[in-house]
Amino acid sequence: MNAPASLENLVECLAGVGDVECVTPDLNGIPRGKVMTGEGFLADRRLQLARGVLLQCVMGGYPEAQYYGSDDGDLVLRPVLDQVHVLPWIERPRALAICEAVELDGQLSGLSTRALLSRIVERYAERGWAPVVATELEFFLFEPNRDDTQPFQPPVGLDGRREAGYGAFSVSTSSGLRPFFDELTDTMAALGIPRDTFMHEMGVSQYEINFVHGDPLLIADQTFLFKHALHEVALKHGLIAVCMAKPLARVPGCSMHIHQSVVEQGSGNNIFTDVASGEATANFEHFIGGLQHCMGELTLLMAPYVNSYQRFCHAYASPNNLCWSHDNRSAGLRIPASGPEARRVENRLPGADANPYLSVAASLAAGLYGIDNQCQPSAPAQGEFEAPDELTLPGTLHDAILRLDRGELARELFGAEFVDGFLASKRMELQSYMDEITPWERRFLGSQV
Repeated sequence: MNAPASLENLVECLAGVGDVECVTPDLNGIPRGKVMTGEGFLADRRLQLARGVLLQCVMGGYPEAQYYGSDDGDLVLRPVLDQVHVLPWIERPRALAICEAVELDGQLSGLSTRALLSRIVERYAERGWAPVVATELEFFLFEPNRDDTQPFQPPVGLDGRREAGYGAFSVSTSSGLRPFFDELTDTMAALGIPRDTFMHEMGVSQYEINFVHGDPLLIADQTFLFKHALHEVALKHGLIAVCMAKPLARVPGCSMHIHQSVVEQGSGNNIFTDVASGEATANFEHFIGGLQHCMGELTLLMAPYVNSYQRFCHAYASPNNLCWSHDNRSAGLRIPASGPEARRVENRLPGADANPYLSVAASLAAGLYGIDNQCQPSAPAQGEFEAPDELTLPGTLHDAILRLDRGELARELFGAEFVDGFLASKRMELQSYMDEITPWERRFLGSQV
């Protein structure tokens, strides 16, 4: 059932629903919240959540309380009316509501990544513009991984074999995953998420979905909701869906490319294209210049984990540079072939592991910064090229943390409260990783050095 458009439609939408999952994205884009009764939800019962939950790190812990208020006070979860959905993969009627995280004084929380994206969109609206985005999300499907010291394994297909890596862009059903994709497609329709295409990507049991372009907040909501549904439907079919940036060695990783353009409110004209001549405008060049100027400092928002930087090892499939080019997938910023009215910039830097709200917000904020400050882009890269030092990205999580912390741009764009809390959580995650010894270290260093 599609989401209700108004409060009046909620009662009909939630008829017979026992519980409602009230969730909001944390800094990593993971759904966090509480489950309340359908009766309480329809009665508009106030639902509160500790502020620190928005900074919860991926291991489950929290940074020091100074980053979310020394008294660890509450937020209010306020449902977004057009993002209330009955969950089709559960037999017992149950719903999910994406919620805004609102401070007790009624203001959107500065720790909320959904609120950060809302504020960036508002900055465009102040200029009479509306950004338009689309995401492309890649993911893997594996057998359940019962021993996390062992590599992921693709499922056994109908032919009794595991895929060996030759299925890129194939539409064959030998993998036996058709029932899963049928239900996933039905689930998207039930949740009101339009899709463009599914395809088998270059990796072993790796797939990609392209979402239809639209309002940035709506697309981020749909990407967030899709990832949640993807995991749930996969489990129902005896699979696990993995959105790690690099789950398999020597195989391309998973990206979340962001296509972005900007239109005038009212006319709908693309500000990247001159209406009379069809040629690119100064705004188009400045938008690219802003991405080049800002994305190095903001890399952590698009590559948030240790594993994120493993993905950049395959430079063609996952560019680790801020060069731009016309229809060249080696560039981090690609201009796809299109007509003048559809001129857009594809940001190929974010991984599938990134928070969609935060990645879209960072990309749009950087582009707007470029327009406001008339940032000039480099010359477009062509053919095979080597990125200059000033257009390369941090190569490790540690370097990305340092670059974000030492700069002032992110705090200017997103506020010191969020950036400092985000950095505190990322330092905890990095420290947790450094506390472990990997199989590679045991294999090569344990007996030879």
